[in-house]
Amino acid sequence: MNVNQRSRPNPAGEEVSESGESGILNERILMLVFESINWDPHLLCRTACVSRKLHALAKRLLWRQLCISRAPRMAVTLVNGLPNGHQVGGGWHVLAKLLFFCGGCESSRHFRVNRSLPGHFSKTSRFSKTSGRSFLTKKCREDLLYVSDPCEHPMEGHQEDLGVYRGVFRGFRRSKTRDCLIGRRVELEEGVRCPYCGARVWSMTTARLVPKSAWRRLGSHDGALEYFVCVNGHLHGFCWLAPLSSDEDNEDDDHEVDDNSDDGFHQGVGYQMDIEGLAEGRSISSSSGEKFEDGPTKV
Repeated sequence: MNVNQRSRPNPAGEEVSESGESGILNERILMLVFESINWDPHLLCRTACVSRKLHALAKRLLWRQLCISRAPRMAVTLVNGLPNGHQVGGGWHVLAKLLFFCGGCESSRHFRVNRSLPGHFSKTSRFSKTSGRSFLTKKCREDLLYVSDPCEHPMEGHQEDLGVYRGVFRGFRRSKTRDCLIGRRVELEEGVRCPYCGARVWSMTTARLVPKSAWRRLGSHDGALEYFVCVNGHLHGFCWLAPLSSDEDNEDDDHEVDDNSDDGFHQGVGYQMDIEGLAEGRSISSSSGEKFEDGPTKV
């Protein structure tokens, strides 16, 4: 190759084409990199903040692959039978947020706290369909709902710990729960938004759709809880956790066996980041249906 045939640097301001890109914008390379670090959500958030192209690529491809890699059974269950067959309520970036982030707590009409609790990365989470059934009334037991164990927070001036939990419905738009909310003409809450997708929510307390099995499952007292369901089918709520005595037995429904229910993951506590609007400084999430760790290499 003579001097005239040597490749020349691009003029200032001219972008390198993606087809000739061997690094950061190459989808295959990005998939291999994140696979090698076990789809670390912290690093994926940072990557999505780098540029608009990477943000769009993450939203279109990487968050979906994170959910499938970290919670394969839950991800498959949530899309099984849906018309599109490849999408979940609010999008994969929202499900990823739900998987890794505790949404925190603020006072509501039916639940008061002496101070707001900010959202944060969950250190440990376990989601199950068995728990989800405890949050459904008898008329709605055909619905499929994953709900997490409560994320426990000591609250100053209160003897009981605050429990913050979250969940997600499969195919919420066709669910019995949604039909009940609409059939009862329950109004959407004012001033409350879903911490995962930002959509408006119904209060299940206002709708009188909180079964006793919910507070029993949580280890709370009757009436010492509140939870909301958004129009996209994401659940978030709070409760006061009653101290357990050594002779207390679990309720019968706590002994149900569900092959796809006990899915949790362990994630290091981190900084707040956003999955859909990372550049706008919103928050992240946690949720799943299988056991896995947040380390970069081990599952």
